[in-house]
Amino acid sequence: MNKPVAALIYDFDNTLCTKDMQEYCMEKRPILAIMYDFDHTLSPRDMQEYGFIPSIGMSASAFWKQVNDLTDQQQMDNILAYMFLMVQKGREEKIPITREIFQKLGEGIEYFEGVPTWFERINQYGESIGLQVEHYIVSSGIKEIIEGTSIAPCFHYIYACEFMYGDDGAIQWPKFAVNYTAKTQFLFRINKGVLTIDSKSSERLNRFTPEEERRVPFKNMIYLGDGLTDVPCMKLVKSHGGQSIAVYNPQRNSNPAKRLLEENRVNFIRSADYRSGSELEKLVQTILCKIQAESRMLSCNPSQGEC
Repeated sequence: MNKPVAALIYDFDNTLCTKDMQEYCMEKRPILAIMYDFDHTLSPRDMQEYGFIPSIGMSASAFWKQVNDLTDQQQMDNILAYMFLMVQKGREEKIPITREIFQKLGEGIEYFEGVPTWFERINQYGESIGLQVEHYIVSSGIKEIIEGTSIAPCFHYIYACEFMYGDDGAIQWPKFAVNYTAKTQFLFRINKGVLTIDSKSSERLNRFTPEEERRVPFKNMIYLGDGLTDVPCMKLVKSHGGQSIAVYNPQRNSNPAKRLLEENRVNFIRSADYRSGSELEKLVQTILCKIQAESRMLSCNPSQGEC
């Protein structure tokens, strides 16, 4: 006589294990961070030149000359000088400057060829080889303008200069000024996973963290910039095993990126051509493959036949 057969049927995700299997896959995928300067890296000109400077009736050259003159006269930080001059000129011309106005200016920003589709293409390529790619902005430009651009949603976090605004929406004070040396702190924030700036973040940022516990190792970083203001970040990433790429505008006769390569401050230089199949895309894809291969080797456990 046949015995009755009892069948136990199990779901798997959140039944036999505590998470969806996709979450485990995501956790095991190495994270790669690509950090970008904005002006002259993703966009051909300084962001202030696309809307703000014309609105105050000045040429770009005249505005930046006044910024440099103010920097020299007051011996002040050059970034704070341009932020001050934006506010001063706006008030003189009776042009309201609010967060919303800045974000509206971001809609008029132009990009190098291929930029709008670049991030999704790189994300898809990273995913295809087992990497989780995150994009970050580290810029001395205005964060509110960047937030208004069409590519803002592509970034995991945006670090840039900010203003503090009153209840009436008007600027009250510079909230954050990001000069070329201050940029480096954001690389450590990304490295340790301490992204939010608050009263407790300084302690967490400066606390000793073993290399293996850091969210994004420096060797898993790529920094893209265009010139001398990016050198501290480029050198920091390069010296810690990451890859620094200096990009240049192919429409200009001068190529400051070449000097950075000659001085061993960057790993590579490429034209700021972000189109599919460009030399820049091929380079970044090669770097992603290198990082994936190194991560796979480090995770190998030959004694248990795992590799």
